[in-house]
Amino acid sequence: MRRVEREVEQIISAGIDIGTSTTKLVISRFSLMNTAGASQVPRIEIIDTEIIHKSPIYRTPLSADYLIDIPAVFALVRTEYAKAGIRAEDIQTGAVIITGETATKENAEEMVRRLSDEAGEFLVATAGPDLEGMIAAKGSGAYEYSKVTGRTVANIDIGGGTANIAVYQAGIFKGTCTLHIGGRLIEYEDGQVKKISSPVQKLIAQKGIQLALGDAADSLAIREVTVAMADTLGRILDGKVELEDEPLLLGHPPDWNVPVEDIMFSGGVGECIYHLEKREEETGMPVYNDLGVQLSEELRRHPALARWRWIQPKETVRATVLGAGTQTTEISGATIQVEKESLPIKNLPVYRLSFENESNGTREKIFRAVEQAIALYDPNREGRNFALYLSDVPMLRFYEVQEVAAAILEAFCKQPDQGQPLVIVVENDMAKVLGQSLMAMKAERSVLCIDQIHVENGDYLDIGRVLQSEVVPVVVKTLAFHS
Repeated sequence: MRRVEREVEQIISAGIDIGTSTTKLVISRFSLMNTAGASQVPRIEIIDTEIIHKSPIYRTPLSADYLIDIPAVFALVRTEYAKAGIRAEDIQTGAVIITGETATKENAEEMVRRLSDEAGEFLVATAGPDLEGMIAAKGSGAYEYSKVTGRTVANIDIGGGTANIAVYQAGIFKGTCTLHIGGRLIEYEDGQVKKISSPVQKLIAQKGIQLALGDAADSLAIREVTVAMADTLGRILDGKVELEDEPLLLGHPPDWNVPVEDIMFSGGVGECIYHLEKREEETGMPVYNDLGVQLSEELRRHPALARWRWIQPKETVRATVLGAGTQTTEISGATIQVEKESLPIKNLPVYRLSFENESNGTREKIFRAVEQAIALYDPNREGRNFALYLSDVPMLRFYEVQEVAAAILEAFCKQPDQGQPLVIVVENDMAKVLGQSLMAMKAERSVLCIDQIHVENGDYLDIGRVLQSEVVPVVVKTLAFHS
């Protein structure tokens, strides 16, 4: 029997995390290969990820309290590219993530857009606490730990401004929650309190804690603040929110519906807990005069957190950047239909249409979904495009696929801008037959039809350029700059 050669394609990925306190960069090499048998439909997957460069941990460059120093960030990125021996044009996928309170800066969105456009073929240009928590859980090892053990683990990524919690059970995402808990919520200078953040001001007012600017950095009031933070974290991990927790809650309450069994800490405060990074004298990492060390000590000894089994992470302060650079990309290929000149596409909102495993009423379902998507994503009819995601599709005969294609073409005529590509995402492996049906029906627009990707309403898609193996890298994300 003739041996089938399996070619391996390699692509370069970069992750950049611009956080409240620190900025990090990691560069990885992905190996792609067809993992299907010789007689099966090809399935291209990432079979290996090699980290080829980690940057030092830089202090995040700010030109003012409300602005990121964009030229300084670009200089930092160029320096690390040079150290790694790569060029911007070598980057084929990856993520630029602005995390924590840095995402509230006035020019945060401009920062990630420019990096995405000028520093390589990045697919992600996003921020948002839910996504941060999920990416950090993958970079810390919490996701993989839950997948291997089957246990329910909460990864708590605590940086300068926020604690991003993501819960996974047996490798399945269960929910998130973000808290105003972080090292730089109180800052010191010359051993005295220099700055108290707004969430902490609300907390101390609620609890009657006597803390003011100029107080000693080791005052008992600081301990009261860290105890209150640990108390809130304990209740949140238990799936509860009480009135006293509200000053520290950022966004929605905990939305997982399973009991947490194990906890893992990452981020800068996680590093203070576990000390996995090299010491300052070896790395040149700056000293931060803030609450971080005191907070980490309180978390270690607080009885409310002793109820869970503590699992040591693989990464702490670099968890988010490693997750961004190595865990955000998926591959769609082999059964897809794409027109190369339409790629890449970035920040495309998704509208999900469930067929509910029924082939009846297909035309009406598609028309209704497209009308609702236009109303949601392009209410002023300015020509904003979207991707239609077809889920729970039953097994279709060829003539039924043709009916779906015809309905899609007719429904999408309602879009005001007919010059943009028609983008369809299918849950199961039918993108090629559907895409070719659309093309055969003389679609006036370019057609992008991809599959093997799971998305939901509220997600956004980035679809990269076609790779040598005729697949496309895809990133599913939540696009939200919180304020």
